[in-house]
Amino acid sequence: MSATFRTPQRIAIAADHGGFELKNAVVAHLRTAGHEVQDFGTHSVDSVDYPDFAEQVTRHFLEGEADAGILVCTTGIGMSIAANRHIGIQASLVTDEATARVTRQHNDSNVLCLAGGRTDEATAVKIVDAWLETPFAGGRHARRVGKMNQQAHPMDILEQADPAIAEIIRAEEDRQQTHLELIASENFTSRAVMAAQGSCLTNKYAEGYPGRRWYGGCEEVDKAESLAIERVCQLFGAAYANVQPHSGSQANTAVYFSVLEPGDRIMTMNLAHGGHLTHGHSANFSGRFYEVVHYGVSEGDERIDYDALQKMAEETRPKMITAGASAYPRLIDFERMGQIARSVGAYLFVDMAHIAGLVAAGVHPNPMPHADFVTSTTHKSLRGPRGGIILTNREDLIKKINSQVFPGVQGGPLMHVIAAKAVCFGEALRPGFKEYSKQVIANAQALAARLAENGYRIVSGGTDNHLMLVDLRPAGLNGKIASETLDQAGITVNKNGIPFDTEKITLGGGIRIGTPAVTTRGMKEAEMRQIADWIHEALQKREDAEALAAIKQQVAALNVNFPLP
Repeated sequence: MSATFRTPQRIAIAADHGGFELKNAVVAHLRTAGHEVQDFGTHSVDSVDYPDFAEQVTRHFLEGEADAGILVCTTGIGMSIAANRHIGIQASLVTDEATARVTRQHNDSNVLCLAGGRTDEATAVKIVDAWLETPFAGGRHARRVGKMNQQAHPMDILEQADPAIAEIIRAEEDRQQTHLELIASENFTSRAVMAAQGSCLTNKYAEGYPGRRWYGGCEEVDKAESLAIERVCQLFGAAYANVQPHSGSQANTAVYFSVLEPGDRIMTMNLAHGGHLTHGHSANFSGRFYEVVHYGVSEGDERIDYDALQKMAEETRPKMITAGASAYPRLIDFERMGQIARSVGAYLFVDMAHIAGLVAAGVHPNPMPHADFVTSTTHKSLRGPRGGIILTNREDLIKKINSQVFPGVQGGPLMHVIAAKAVCFGEALRPGFKEYSKQVIANAQALAARLAENGYRIVSGGTDNHLMLVDLRPAGLNGKIASETLDQAGITVNKNGIPFDTEKITLGGGIRIGTPAVTTRGMKEAEMRQIADWIHEALQKREDAEALAAIKQQVAALNVNFPLP
């Protein structure tokens, strides 16, 4: 995890008794310079344990609450050792200005360690200033820093036990590191999420709900599930939540089963216009069990026509109306959808799987005040483990939902995944997640604008969220050709249908592109414009294997400067 160097900066600082006085001098200097400083102590010369203070500063940085950290003890050695125990921390013990600059340039140092017993105040101030003003050089140095973090990954046991699987995982790690991930439904989780998902909680069976299990020994997993429920309700402003669904599809299944009977009428967004398989597609259970009427986008502006939707609802009188999509780049008016549903006596069910992270961050309208049911996945824009959730504000509905999740459509919950969901929700509650989500949208808009400049038609003329649809039919291409071409250039997208598309579904008239994953890596608008140019070049030179290989090398070189979490 790279330090963020800007002015003013958020600096987390701490010292033990041996660094107390020097720490105070550095704090005064930083505040005079206009930086925001959080001083974790110690606040006296009484003897304390330095690992406790190193833990506070490193954790604050890793959670995105600080741009950089500074630690002080008598020699600086103990603090540097304690800090470097944490994956993602590059703590450097520095005693002069030159070393301060080099450790930033070459090591991407994000925590500065000072020797309170060996460095005077004047020298310390110069060291701090040099360290803060020096950017990371990237390039080959980023590759080396990345290797240090990879070496800290707990793969050694797996490599001994099952070399074949370990090799596959290593190869996938390399693919993720070297390729540009632009699939709108994919993202990169934090190491904390992966640690929870790979924990001993995978061993525990826990059918039922907290305090009401069919198995003993559930005291600790009850706490994990309760915490996940508490956090997700806080995140979305919901009164009730079920965090057990193994996927978004199973969450949707439980919602349907909770209030619908086979043959009931549902009104959903057409998959061909951006909907989802579980929203009544004929190949899915939702299309086989229920009578389905579809709404879509208008042919003129490729946006939902709410007047037409209301008229359809009045004519068909569905028992449930669904909102939400897998390939719709514009805001959905949940308030209007709620009004329409209530006007015909229908339930409103919102599947916000794609936009949940944006909703959580407050950069997209929240469906909770308007919907009877809200479901989501926990990966995609939320950056969590693969899984699902169901939210509602109605006590009568949560009882029905719970009985349909278990024992209705699932058996034992995946407690290790639920713990990882809790971690994900906790991360999304932090201030840094809002900035991330804003950047996701800014990146999507920059990428769409540049593709348009390069001559591509963007469905609906742009995007309000994390994704865009690129219509390739005017260029004489289809989605299958484009996605396969871009794969050869190290750019991963998916083929997708375009509204009113006459192309075969197996080919698709365009591609869907999303920015959550590249934004997690730290990329911004400048990188989006470069990516758009690479996409254009690759599609123009799709028959030229050497040109595609050259683009792939450039992509990998860019990614070196933006390591995975």
